[in-house]
Amino acid sequence: MGAPVATVDYARLPVKEIERHARSVHPGAWAVETQKPLSTLLGSCVAVCLFDPMLRIGGLNHFMLPDMGRARNGDVDSLLSGNFAMEALLNALINKGAKKVRLQAKAFGGGTIIDTDGGSLSIGMRNAGFAKEWLEREGIPLVASDFLGPWSRKVLFLPSSGEAFCKRMVTNMATADVIAREERAYAETLRQPSPTGKKIELF
Repeated sequence: MGAPVATVDYARLPVKEIERHARSVHPGAWAVETQKPLSTLLGSCVAVCLFDPMLRIGGLNHFMLPDMGRARNGDVDSLLSGNFAMEALLNALINKGAKKVRLQAKAFGGGTIIDTDGGSLSIGMRNAGFAKEWLEREGIPLVASDFLGPWSRKVLFLPSSGEAFCKRMVTNMATADVIAREERAYAETLRQPSPTGKKIELF
């Protein structure tokens, strides 16, 4: 028999080292892990971390609610991004054995660092409000959060322990450009009709 595979205790590492090992979650995506840290960079988007303390598994998503008034052709797929991101993360955890009644949440973002046609403040507030309303509706306690304000945020999440680190950043032009480019590209995909013509099924 081979030697057992050593696991890294990320909680004992400095934050900079955790960041180096982290799996990056981009706008419109989500991920579930048992060990590997997860990270994301937020502007007006919101990231929600869900954690099952008994199973010691967690996940993180990164979403933006679209401007519903701009959805093309009345395509409802583009109106469900926030709901879809939350349902996808929840069900990915449940499929790996997590129990909804045990889940805890931490959520971050909704900043106002970029001007998306004068609507970044509204988008950030809607994202933060949606996250809190969704969690309350589903009965998942929000145990920590950092929303709104004139900052971008770097979020690191340790799925094995439920720990989350949120660094507020006074955004320089280079960082703002990266965030703006990613969030605008993501927002544009939300406004496009579904390539399959099928509607998203929530479960």
